[in-house]
Amino acid sequence: MEFHICPRTHAKELHAATGSVLCVPCLRQLEGSLRALPGLYEESLHQVAPIARRVHRTRVSGSRSKDHLNLSVLDARCNILAVLESWSEFVAEKLGTDVPIRSVPGLTHFLLRHLSWLAAQPPAADFADEIDALRLEILRTIDPSPSELQAPGRECVVEDCTGTINASAQRGANTGKRSIQCSSGHTWEIHEWITLRPLVERRRKAVSA
Repeated sequence: MEFHICPRTHAKELHAATGSVLCVPCLRQLEGSLRALPGLYEESLHQVAPIARRVHRTRVSGSRSKDHLNLSVLDARCNILAVLESWSEFVAEKLGTDVPIRSVPGLTHFLLRHLSWLAAQPPAADFADEIDALRLEILRTIDPSPSELQAPGRECVVEDCTGTINASAQRGANTGKRSIQCSSGHTWEIHEWITLRPLVERRRKAVSA
């Protein structure tokens, strides 16, 4: 009987499971990470614009809590959708089936349904690495360290703009609505930014393809 070694990094060599490129522990971990993504994706939504925690329970006169848009959460959520969609398209193309609606629950269910087939394909190790990385990334956004909460802003998404986006949401003097802005003056209300960011990432992906 011919044995194959799991291509992922291990403390010791592990034989691949029958009919799979991956070993049994990697298969279990991959399935667990996939099943966890929809719940973590939903939970991370509460971290998109968390209210800054007060240092003291007693409110100091004149102090105000600030809203903070967590760009890392948006990045992680966008990455989850993009990666799941990419692998679902790979499966659908090879098996001649349709890609499900673009949602984390739908894409995850689709990939779990075809997990045995995927695990037997040459890029199975890449698939496992990417899914595990998504799970770790979204976990870090749900329970970030203080340094991650105070991370610097990101470059502006407007083409040819060299400004930096400030992740701290400001309230407009006239509208009272929360918005973020870049150092060059571009401004978005938070709900606009949450919708805009995935569209910008998909456009960049299409251009670089």
